[in-house]
Amino acid sequence: MTDELRFTVADRVATILIDRAPKLNAMTPAMADALVAAVAECNASDAVRAVVVTGAGDRAFSVGSDIATLGGYATAWDFRNRADYCDALRACRKPVIAAINGYALGGGLETAMACDIRVASDQARFAAPEIKLGWIGGGGMAAGLSYTVGASNAAMMLLTGDMIDAARALAWGLVSEVLSPQALLPRAHEIAATIAARAPIAAETAKLNLRAAFTMPWDQAIAYERDLQAICFATGDAQEGRAAFAQKRAPDFRRR
Repeated sequence: MTDELRFTVADRVATILIDRAPKLNAMTPAMADALVAAVAECNASDAVRAVVVTGAGDRAFSVGSDIATLGGYATAWDFRNRADYCDALRACRKPVIAAINGYALGGGLETAMACDIRVASDQARFAAPEIKLGWIGGGGMAAGLSYTVGASNAAMMLLTGDMIDAARALAWGLVSEVLSPQALLPRAHEIAATIAARAPIAAETAKLNLRAAFTMPWDQAIAYERDLQAICFATGDAQEGRAAFAQKRAPDFRRR
């Protein structure tokens, strides 16, 4: 890790804190590398069943890549093949919750959209401002916005670069809940704790199933869902779930 990207685990929930508040949590290449490593640790560890991503301070979740570092790549091809923090989050097998506590701009918005569930402070603001600087997003901006807010709203954000507030983000489906700044992180951890108490293999396959629903044709997605269900049904955790139901007790899921 780096001092500007902090990774902690407690009670089966990992927290990834983007900790560069004076720079609105802009991401450097070193921070991107650290985030890639943090996700790898989440994927490898049975002690992690859910992940919360948030930004330090009360001004920003993240404003994306630090523009001052973008000139450091030798070629455009090197820039294209850099370690991408959004790709890393999309590769996380564990469910990921974004707690968006301020500006989520550019790569910061892409970071939030790479998470499975998004909750926001009522002070949060969202934008795809790259067009104002002469380029477009490259971390999943158009795909993420199209899936979450619809074609027209996505076009509005991509083509103007203007910000929307938390209320509009909620109305458009970009976030699931809007809370006070004080309630935001506790709520994100509450959601993560709820997920962490569920059967972890089922949670991971549910995440795969959601992605398939967006990327596969209808009939294939349903067939894939049935395959995933059969895999889950054969696990020890599914047997434990059925036994707990019959015995009227809380299940003890062990990821087996």
